[in-house]
Amino acid sequence: MQVMIAAELAPYRIGSGQYIFLMAIASGRSVTQKALSERLLVDKTTTAKAIAKLEAEGYVRREPDPSDNRYQLLDLTEAGRQVVPEVREALARVKARTRKGLSDEAYDEFLGSLKIVLRNLTELEERPE
Repeated sequence: MQVMIAAELAPYRIGSGQYIFLMAIASGRSVTQKALSERLLVDKTTTAKAIAKLEAEGYVRREPDPSDNRYQLLDLTEAGRQVVPEVREALARVKARTRKGLSDEAYDEFLGSLKIVLRNLTELEERPE
């Protein structure tokens, strides 16, 4: 899937590892990198690299958090808001290809199982040895 997503998003200079961050920022209010990492179950280093790339491409900007100047909030730029519908369409094309032969129920169950596995792996990494 990542190869297909990368090919679909190449015209927008968004890698298969960055679109989840773009879409998460697009889905709600301003968010810190830390909160974004926690929401997506991704380590802070990966988040920082992805956000830096999206910022360099002009899709994301950082602004001081008015409630706490120690943090920066992430928001979409105008270019970011314009590219989101294109990314959604690209992801829908990939999803349509990957779910061929699966009912809506089977596909949703499959994704739910993958989320549980990811959560379990994340919990294992956080346990002290």
